[in-house]
Amino acid sequence: MEGIAEIRDIGYQSPGSSGGRDGVTNLGNCHGGPSGATNLTATVAQSVIAEAQAAARSLGLQLLVLNASTESDFEPAFATLVQQQAAALYVSPNPLFQNRHQQIVALAARHRVPTIYANHEAVAAGGLMSYGSPRADNYRLAGNYTGRILKGEKPADLPVQQPTKVELHINMKTAKALGLTFPTALLVRADKVIE
Repeated sequence: MEGIAEIRDIGYQSPGSSGGRDGVTNLGNCHGGPSGATNLTATVAQSVIAEAQAAARSLGLQLLVLNASTESDFEPAFATLVQQQAAALYVSPNPLFQNRHQQIVALAARHRVPTIYANHEAVAAGGLMSYGSPRADNYRLAGNYTGRILKGEKPADLPVQQPTKVELHINMKTAKALGLTFPTALLVRADKVIE
């Protein structure tokens, strides 16, 4: 399969996230990189998957969606990814994946799969790249909501808030190990490049 795989956890998608679209697009910017991708995912809103599929199609890629709801699902998901010959992987934002990012990074390295993550900690642990909002910003938003509720506001009356800042982190050591290069324009736009 010439495609991208995406792995998601069942039932979770960060509010307002366009990670599927942006993750696929950023993977498509790698030189020597994917001619397709996979998304490690959960069962999520069909609109999110449709958005990622549209992004993949616009890049001439196929999208294979893999579901993982427990840590024990990671190995079978990667086995499917390898069997389907997916050229890259997008790991969607999810507490399960964020807390187990080292295991996913290790599996991606073992199978030599270029991978983009929603959390930046994965890149610091050896992942190829990440695109998402800083976790501290998400916690700040949650804290603001909590404070307003504790002061007596009704949750139903609170406006929907979304992170306003997203960052791109790239690990050049991992890119080199995978035989990938990035356009200078993408490296210049990156918020953090790990050499």
